[in-house]
Amino acid sequence: MAEPARVTTLAEAVASLVHDGDVVALEGFTHLIPFAAGHEIIRQGRRDLTLVRMTPDLVYDQLIGAGCAAKLVFSWGGNPGVGSLHRFRDAVEHNWPRPLELEEHSHAGMANRYVAGASGLPFAILRGYSGTDLPERTPNIKPVTCPFTGEVLAAVPALQPDVTIIHAQRADADGNVQMWGITGVQKEAVLAARRSLVTVEEIVDALTPVPGQVVLPTWAVTAIAVVPGGAHPSYAQGYSERDNDYYVAWDAISRDREAFDRWLQEQLLAPVGGAG
Repeated sequence: MAEPARVTTLAEAVASLVHDGDVVALEGFTHLIPFAAGHEIIRQGRRDLTLVRMTPDLVYDQLIGAGCAAKLVFSWGGNPGVGSLHRFRDAVEHNWPRPLELEEHSHAGMANRYVAGASGLPFAILRGYSGTDLPERTPNIKPVTCPFTGEVLAAVPALQPDVTIIHAQRADADGNVQMWGITGVQKEAVLAARRSLVTVEEIVDALTPVPGQVVLPTWAVTAIAVVPGGAHPSYAQGYSERDNDYYVAWDAISRDREAFDRWLQEQLLAPVGGAG
């Protein structure tokens, strides 16, 4: 049986779990996005990462702009409610600060890839790419014929990140993790990964049941770090609200390389122990 999750600091967890060249998933859908962990990856100067996420938004824009990413595997990217990700665009259009390889899928394709990885299966089958040109542009989408009906479907390989990082509301003293509210594929992404880090708002003696909760058992989690506000500027239901002004401000910051570099130096790299 797997070892129970260990409680550690965010800096130590990133240092031990995230390595140059890793496939890294930071999952969260609108809510519970692990920004603090992404910022710590930037501070520790990780390079050549393959970043995986269904809906990369600001934290991936920041990782790309900081030069951490060599490849992005995704199904949608943008600044929610505002517009484009300009560091992402600069990397794709002008190779700044380095070239960025893209692998694009549908939402259904990405979700099914995580489920296959979590299930220990080599691939997933779905109809989700029918009528699109993604199979022509993404080598990891292959046609497969059903042996029972003869229907041609799409097959996509399982996603098994080297490390998945998520944010959750709380964990108990034994290392079981509890999250609720809007959840995406965090559970599947953690179960699919070789290693996992969960940042939480707090550790409690016992988990109080919450309607619609997702509980990750301690054996599924490698490390837990207590990081209050670790989802900011996204939100953690029951703990914090979404910082809409941050998303709007990021549009101007990210449009200009010099403005981005100032933000990077002043907000992430200069402060000692800052959360970004």
